[in-house]
Amino acid sequence: MKALISAAALAIITSALPAAAADAPGYPNKSIRIVVPFPPGGIADVISRVFGQKFTDTWNQPIVVDNRPGAGGNIGADIIAKAPPDGYTIGIGSIGTHAVNPYLFSKMPYDAVKDFAPVALVMEADGLLVTHPSVPAKTVKELIALARAKPGELAYASAGNGTAAHLAGELFKSLAKIDLVHVPYKGNVPAITDLVGGQTSMLFATMPTVLPLVKAGKLRALAVTGAQRNPAAPEFPAMAETLPGFDVTNWIGIYAPAATPADVVAKLNAEIMRIMRLPEVQTRLVNEGAKSRPNTPAEFAAYQKVEMAKWSKLIKEARIAVD
Repeated sequence: MKALISAAALAIITSALPAAAADAPGYPNKSIRIVVPFPPGGIADVISRVFGQKFTDTWNQPIVVDNRPGAGGNIGADIIAKAPPDGYTIGIGSIGTHAVNPYLFSKMPYDAVKDFAPVALVMEADGLLVTHPSVPAKTVKELIALARAKPGELAYASAGNGTAAHLAGELFKSLAKIDLVHVPYKGNVPAITDLVGGQTSMLFATMPTVLPLVKAGKLRALAVTGAQRNPAAPEFPAMAETLPGFDVTNWIGIYAPAATPADVVAKLNAEIMRIMRLPEVQTRLVNEGAKSRPNTPAEFAAYQKVEMAKWSKLIKEARIAVD
């Protein structure tokens, strides 16, 4: 009787999946490893653990989240690239590992396109341009005018060379045609600490890390870094409202090794899209200043291609390198 019930339940689940996703009979039938190229505690790690629990609930298979930080995410990404292409090792890729690092590092252990099968774009997170209250500019337009009046005098902090904050600053300089001084730090915490102390003038940072300081009056928020206003903070304009073309969005997605069967990739995509639609997951994303949208593996691949073109151009023009 149990076997009949299980078979019936499986038939119901399978019939509810898209046709392409239902073509992976027997998958998964053992543990799945999710490689996270970043330390525990960040949004990529949190989302991976959400996936792990939901995968287990749906497929009744154990999930192992394997944090492998280092080299800007390259160590973990390389593990994903070199894993057997059977769908049992998948992992997180990001704007860093799959759009920026290939142009920052003179030597890469993997090819960001050829060595991976994109599964799904999971989330996009806007940053926030904040300044020290002593900076006499309350809008992006006023900040640009101030920078043009004082070339080379305003400094922007970042969490380090090649980080999203650094690239956002360089894109700002390029589009606004202004001269700013880059001050790299070893992480977000010291960068924010010095900005609050007035040692630097501005910073592009993730929303959750600086919004409390903005609300406390210790920093002033000028704009979000995405192409449009963010639902989590609609009171702040988008940088693109002043500088058309400005769009710096931190993103993460799920990748499998290249040559992973298309039906397995489709089944993973369908389950990930289901998870991302859950109210509790949506709430968590909004709290992080992030958002998600439905996408297919092909759409994710196209998205990555656009991102790579954008950042390769900027990195070359700004002569940014980390080694």
